[in-house]
Amino acid sequence: MKNLIPSTLVVCLALGGCKTTPEQTKVLTQAEYPAAPVAAKKPQTFTNHGYQRVDDYYWLKDKSNPETIAYLKAENAYADTVMASTKALQKTLFDEMKGRIKEEDQSVPSFDNGYYYYSRVGKGQQYSVHCRKKGSLDAAEEVIFDENKMAEGKGAFIMGGYEVSDNNNIAAYVSNTTGSYAEFELRFRDLQTGKELPDVISRMGGSLAWAADNQTVFYSVPNAALRSHKIYKHVVGSKAKDELVYEEKDELFNCYVGRSKTKRIVAIQSGSFTSGDTRILPADQPNGKFVLFLPRQKDVEYNITDHPAHYYVSWKDPQNKNQKIYELPKEGYQNRSTWKEIVAHDPKAKIEGVDIFEKYMVITKRVNGLLEMQVRELATGTTKTISFPEPVYTAYPMGTPDFTSTKFRYAYTSLNRPTTTYDYDMLTNSSTKLKEREVPSGFNPDDYEVKRLWATAKDGVKVPMAVVHKKGITLDGTNPCLLYSYGSYGYSSDAGFNANIFSLVNRGFVYVIAQIRGGSDLGEQWYEDGKLQKKMNTFTDFIACAEHLVKDKYTSPEKLAINGGSAGGLLVGAVTNLRPGLFKVVVAEVPFVDVINTMLDPNLPLTTQEYEQWGNPNVKADYDYIMTYSPYDNLKKGNYPNILATGGLNDSQVGFHEPAKWVAKIRTLKTDQNVVLLKTNMDSGHGGSTGRFDYLKDEAFNYAFILSRLGIGK
Repeated sequence: MKNLIPSTLVVCLALGGCKTTPEQTKVLTQAEYPAAPVAAKKPQTFTNHGYQRVDDYYWLKDKSNPETIAYLKAENAYADTVMASTKALQKTLFDEMKGRIKEEDQSVPSFDNGYYYYSRVGKGQQYSVHCRKKGSLDAAEEVIFDENKMAEGKGAFIMGGYEVSDNNNIAAYVSNTTGSYAEFELRFRDLQTGKELPDVISRMGGSLAWAADNQTVFYSVPNAALRSHKIYKHVVGSKAKDELVYEEKDELFNCYVGRSKTKRIVAIQSGSFTSGDTRILPADQPNGKFVLFLPRQKDVEYNITDHPAHYYVSWKDPQNKNQKIYELPKEGYQNRSTWKEIVAHDPKAKIEGVDIFEKYMVITKRVNGLLEMQVRELATGTTKTISFPEPVYTAYPMGTPDFTSTKFRYAYTSLNRPTTTYDYDMLTNSSTKLKEREVPSGFNPDDYEVKRLWATAKDGVKVPMAVVHKKGITLDGTNPCLLYSYGSYGYSSDAGFNANIFSLVNRGFVYVIAQIRGGSDLGEQWYEDGKLQKKMNTFTDFIACAEHLVKDKYTSPEKLAINGGSAGGLLVGAVTNLRPGLFKVVVAEVPFVDVINTMLDPNLPLTTQEYEQWGNPNVKADYDYIMTYSPYDNLKKGNYPNILATGGLNDSQVGFHEPAKWVAKIRTLKTDQNVVLLKTNMDSGHGGSTGRFDYLKDEAFNYAFILSRLGIGK
C-alpha cells in the first residue's frame, strides 16, 4: 500500500559543468509506436455518503483472474516495445551504475558478545554473505548465512535479519522468497554445525527477540491485513504449540518485540501513529508475564531505554512534539514525581533516537533539517555535539551492540560525498575514519556543487531543497532536472550519497531533494502539517519547489522530470493532476494512487492502521478531503506528461492494481501524444528486484525513460 522507505532520494538534476546542452535526439510520439494495450471497462458503482463513484477498472485488483495477468503482460510487452530503441542506452546506464559499485566488498566488523560480525559480497554476487570471527579479527571466519545460496532458483529473496542466542550457538533468522517486506518465515540455524533446525514458523511479521535461556524466542505475527497484532513464544526443539503472550486488538495499532541493548529485558511495543505503550519482561524469566510499563494515553508516545541503574524514557505529547528525555528509577517509577528531566523539549530540534552505553548516551537530533549527534556523559550530564562542515548532509548512528563500549559508530554522507563510517571515541571526543565507500569507476566530489535552496510555499512557509549539479552550469532554463520527494509518514528525505544519480548528473541534470511537509525534515510539526486534513500541503509544497527551480532558471517545464515511490508515487500522481503542464516526465514507482478505494477496504494491507495518516473515509469529512487529491479519482480529460508507472505483482504495501488502474484510466482521458507506460515486475514486491544488480537494471530502465523522453539519447 503506502509504506515505503523512499528508494531514491529527492532529486532534481542540473546541466553538468558545460555551457552546452546534452546532444538532443528526436522524441517519438505515442502515434509513432504501436497501439497501447486497452484494459476492458467493467464498471462497478460505489456509493459512499450519498455520492456515487463508477470505477471501470476495479476488476484489475484480482490477480487470480487470467485476464488481469494477460493485461499486465501485454503492458510489459508494450513498454519493452516503446523502450526498444533505448536498449543500448540502458546497457550503458547499467554499466555505469555497476561500475560505481565495488564488486568485492566487506562491511566494517562490529563486536558483539565475543564475536566480530560482518558481511561481505564477492564479484558477480547479487547478495551478501554474513560472517563472524571469534574474539579476534585474525580468527578463522565462520560463514553464518550465504544469501546467494539461499536465493538460488528463486525469483526474489529477502533476508530480513537474524538474531543470535546468548550462547552464540543458534541464529534465528527471517527471510522470504516473495519480495514482500511484510511477511517472513522464521527459521533456526545451528551455528556449530551449520545445519538447519526443524523448527519453522511459516508466517511471522519480522520482529523477534531471544530470551536469556538460549531456547525461547518471542516473535510477531501479522493478520490478513498485515497488521502485526500478536506476539508468540516459541521454544526451540519443543513440539508444544507456541504460546500467545500478547494480542493487540485495536485496529490502529501494531505490536513488535525486541530486546534491550543491556540484554536485561524483552519488550513488546504497541503503537499507532499517535499513541503507544510498552510491556516488559526480564530476559532471564521467559515463562513470566509481560508487565505494562506505563498505561496508554491519547496522543502520548514513549520509548524505553534500559540501563542497569535507570530507565530512560523518550517522551512525546502535544506539548512536547519534538520529544524530551526523562531519567526514571528502577523501582517506583510509576510515581511521576520520581522522574527527572535530563533533556528538555526543544521546538527547533527533534529527538530522533537514543543509543545507550554503560557510561554514555548518544542522542540523535534533527536541527533545521540536518541530523546531529550529542554525546551525554551519564554521570555528569556534560554533552558534546558532533558537528559537520557541509551545508547539506546526513549523518546517523550505525548501531554499536556492545553496551560496555566507549566508542560508537556513525556514518556521514552528502549528495557528493560517498558514505564514510567512523568510530567516535567518547573518552577523547575524537572520530576515527574506518571506511569510505569506494567508487571504482572514479569519483571526484570537487567536480560537483551542493547547495540548499528555499522555496516559498502557497501559504508562505519556506520549504528546503537539497541540490547537486556539476560545477560551472549556466542557469538559463535549459538544464534537465529530476525532482524527487516523498513527504509522508514523517520520513525525512535526507541528502545522502546516491551513486546511481550521477548517471543523470554527469549528463547535465540537476538533482534536487524537496524536503516537503509530511516528512519530519523540519520537526514533528512539519510532519503534522502534511497529513490528514493538511495533506494538500505536501503537494503544493512540491509544486512550489518545482516553480522555484523554473523561476531561478535551473530548468524549465520542458526539461523537468519528477520521481516518487509508494506514498511518493501518490505525491507525483497528485501534482500531475494539479499542474500537468509543469512537468515533462513522471516516474511513479509502486505508486499509492487509488487512495479512496484502498482506504475504504479494511481487508487490504495497512488500511485501518493508517487512518491516522490519511483519514478514515467512512467519516464523511475525511472522505471528502481524500477525494480532493486521490490521483485516480481526480483524473480528467486533458494533456498529461510522459508517464512511467511501475508495480510489483507480490507487493504487499501498494497493490499492483493501483498503477495498472491509473495507467488504464489515463489512457482513456489523455489528449496529448506523450507516452504512458506500465511496467510490472511479476516476481517481486514493494521494493522491486531484490538482487543488487537486478535492481540496477530497473534503475537503468527508469533513467532511460527519463532521458529518452527529454530527447537525450546517449
